[in-house]
Amino acid sequence: MILSISNLSKKYQNHVALNNITIDIPQGIIFGLLGPNGAGKTSLIRILTQITEADSGKILLNGIPLEPKHIRAMGYLPEERGLYKKMQVADQLLYLAELKGLSKQEAKSRLKYWVDKFEIKSWLNKKVEELSKGMQQKIQFIGTVLHEPEIIILDEPFSGFDPINAQLLIDEILLLKEKGTTIIFSTHRMDSVELLCDQIALINLAEKILDGNVPDLKKQFKKNQFELSYIGQINLENLPLEMVSVVQKNNLNTALIKAKEPMSNKQIIQLLLNTDINLISFAEKLPSMEEIFIEAVQQKNN
Repeated sequence: MILSISNLSKKYQNHVALNNITIDIPQGIIFGLLGPNGAGKTSLIRILTQITEADSGKILLNGIPLEPKHIRAMGYLPEERGLYKKMQVADQLLYLAELKGLSKQEAKSRLKYWVDKFEIKSWLNKKVEELSKGMQQKIQFIGTVLHEPEIIILDEPFSGFDPINAQLLIDEILLLKEKGTTIIFSTHRMDSVELLCDQIALINLAEKILDGNVPDLKKQFKKNQFELSYIGQINLENLPLEMVSVVQKNNLNTALIKAKEPMSNKQIIQLLLNTDINLISFAEKLPSMEEIFIEAVQQKNN
């Protein structure tokens, strides 16, 4: 594990922000840190980036207790942007890189790659306050990754981006993962989680309530529902299946059915074929990450 968080707790006066959180993050994956507003995600990120300290527990980076020197191994893109509005873009990025230990010469060399990649050459001599929100986000992302950290923490990274620039950032995140970078991704956008994350941890009311691989969680929360399209009439009265919904377009029916008991795909297909319908397509309906998020949080709150 590149990052091991064990029994971490944090309290602000009478408010418990984190309660005995344990999370292991393997190297080279995209890890989703999820939870409702006020769940404790920001408190955890602040402890990881050594902005604040935990009251108890420990954090290991590559098996070594987290120390101030390790801050150079991390890149952090906060939800609330932290650029100096009066500084020129080039000066800003070089300054941030030098804070992370790069020489000015090395920073300039690496910056050229990102200038070309994000097509921002014409913006280098402009002040940050002259940039759009999306352009500022590009600049802050570059400042986050310029020193090539082992771990990158991204808090709502797509805020302010149009779909084209959001896809540009997604491509870069996936490329960083391919190069072995570990990415901790905090967001409320479950579509982004579906697209990017290998594993997730869900925090609610200061506690971890769910974690694991995304495919495994989908199987864990599945409802024995199946989507099919077919031609003809289907009668499920004598079968361990029930029709949840059906939509008819022309002569083709699209239906959502639910098995009353756990059954394999093969068993259900055989039952359907015995009804004399012309089965066109069939697929198990797995829950979305948004559905899993809502169900897990509601279970915790109840």
